[in-house]
Amino acid sequence: MSVVYTLLYFVFVTPAGFLYRFLGGDVLRLRSTDTASAFVVREHEFGRADFESVRFAESAPSKKPLRVLGISAYYHDSAAALVVDGTIVAAAHEERFTRRKHDASFPRHAVAYCLAEAGIDVEDLDAVVFYEQPRLKFKRLLMTYVSYAPRGLESFVAAMHAWAGKKLSTRSAIWHELKHIAGHPLVKRPLLLFSEHHLSHAASAFYASPFKKAAILTIDGVGEWATTTIGVGEGDTLSVLREMHFPHSLGLLYSAFTYYCGFKINSGEYKLMGLAPYGRKGSPEVAKYKQLILHNLISPKKDGSFFLMMEYFTFAAGLRTVDDAKWERLFGFPARSPEAELRQEYMDLALAIQEITDEAVVRLAKTAKELTGADYLVMAGGVALNCVSNQRVRESGIFRDVWIQPAAGDAGGALGAALAAHCLYFGGKRIIRTPDAMEGSYLGPAYSDDEILLFLKREGIAHRRFDSFADLCTEVARRLADDAAVGWFQGRMEWGPRSLGNRSILADPRSSTMQKKLNLKIKFREGFRPFAPAVLQEDAGEYFETKQASPYMLFTAPVVLGRRKPQGSGGTSLSQRLNTPRSDVPAITHLDYSARLQTVSRATNGRFFDLLQAFKKETGYGILVNTSFNVRGEPIVMTPEEAYRCFMDTHMDYLVLGNILLSKADQPNVEREKPRAYAID
Repeated sequence: MSVVYTLLYFVFVTPAGFLYRFLGGDVLRLRSTDTASAFVVREHEFGRADFESVRFAESAPSKKPLRVLGISAYYHDSAAALVVDGTIVAAAHEERFTRRKHDASFPRHAVAYCLAEAGIDVEDLDAVVFYEQPRLKFKRLLMTYVSYAPRGLESFVAAMHAWAGKKLSTRSAIWHELKHIAGHPLVKRPLLLFSEHHLSHAASAFYASPFKKAAILTIDGVGEWATTTIGVGEGDTLSVLREMHFPHSLGLLYSAFTYYCGFKINSGEYKLMGLAPYGRKGSPEVAKYKQLILHNLISPKKDGSFFLMMEYFTFAAGLRTVDDAKWERLFGFPARSPEAELRQEYMDLALAIQEITDEAVVRLAKTAKELTGADYLVMAGGVALNCVSNQRVRESGIFRDVWIQPAAGDAGGALGAALAAHCLYFGGKRIIRTPDAMEGSYLGPAYSDDEILLFLKREGIAHRRFDSFADLCTEVARRLADDAAVGWFQGRMEWGPRSLGNRSILADPRSSTMQKKLNLKIKFREGFRPFAPAVLQEDAGEYFETKQASPYMLFTAPVVLGRRKPQGSGGTSLSQRLNTPRSDVPAITHLDYSARLQTVSRATNGRFFDLLQAFKKETGYGILVNTSFNVRGEPIVMTPEEAYRCFMDTHMDYLVLGNILLSKADQPNVEREKPRAYAID
């Protein structure tokens, strides 16, 4: 097939490209960087007509209840979410079932889980909604290659191979998968709908938020054409006002620096964010890098929009992200190889692009305020997982408050697609809840103590069951205070990339050695990576300069001045800086005295709240280290079996499964494997 695609490129795409450019075509706006704004005006209220649909005579929706299944797939982080009469019933990432991190395949297992959670099957659904429109995406792909031809042959052939499969035949692929899940041919087919990518993001943010009216800001790599949108939601309605289009993308810009600093695109962006505080804030080096970026790579506008200077980037029609040779000449050093030494110039570069990203997001928020007049802002899209930029928006005071979809990336598009169809296609009523409609983001599978005990007894695993959960919390709090690392497995699995106290590894934040222990002996990841705190919501102000809740780890906050320790004598090397305590809770205090915090309330997660209370009673500190229950390169654990395997493969000291406590000392003294060659994540 490669020969066929090569002929297609030279016979059709290349001549079309020459003719297109001869006639002055510039759909990618490669020659428009001097204009005052990169925004495309699109003042449009979404409705029924915006959903590309495949209708069947037998698929008339039932009046009640209205069951809508949302699906995201075929790029990365595939997922499924079920909405019944406007209530989010279940949502899950496919990677948690298949154990393939960022699994892009059809979310067969996640769909089956969502249906089982509601006690229904495929034929009981009124609609299945895919999170984007593949045909529009394919059109953008072709227009991009026409714009760049004759460059891009290798990328074109690779793209055609991918699209010739399930991507271009998404409809038939969905029916095939649904038939497989049902276990028989479908007699009654649900309606099949296709949302827009950024509509799905916008709906996931607005319809799940607690606000009656809000400005909506979505920022990611790219959907069909849009890379950034500004809109407004009010009641059941949702409108888009402005869009930025491919290739001009804040998400792709940040990913380019992720690659250049030696991390993996589409998963390493949070590492770049975590590396930024090691840069020398206010230094001539950071200032120089910012100027180089602003003068050569990006042309920012006052309204927050911008153009990328595409001569430095190759992602539009190439297999790589940037022109390495040009970037090396620009910055004076080459792209870092994965796992290579982290030199200071990469830390400074990370800080430079983080500050530019912060400034861009704040400017976009100001424009959203000007266009909508709303008091509140909601956000989604992959860039909305950048908690540092989120905090800059929140502390700017532009809006009274900011709410962000916990699964802000593409997985969250599944939920947004279902919510959008419920309100905009079927005319269903939006249900506004306090603090929000996400149920704490605990929307995945749960396992009872009986199921856990069945596994433990079957495998002959030593354990201790507590009849009283309060007694269990007291015992675990004591172990944590003795510097133990504890796997904590409770209730329904989290939706989104963060562990929020149901699939978590917990530790004492007062320990000066805990960050090193967790990174190197439990998570098996880079030593510079920071850890997040979970803190009792009513105690948050004792540790952090914040007055607002942060239940989903999507905002940062500075440690209060009274808890900080000077860093002047800590040395300048990375290891010296890492090993210098920065506060009385050093395990969660980053180099710039910040932390990505989770505030925990009894209403949101009573069991985790009780453990924090028990730890406070034991130590006087209502705060714990909370990191995801997984090791490098693997998804967060979902089942008791996976939790036990992770417990045994690492230097965790204790494991709690429901009301059951396991001690490493009581387990078989098998020789632990040498650290596996964990996948680069």
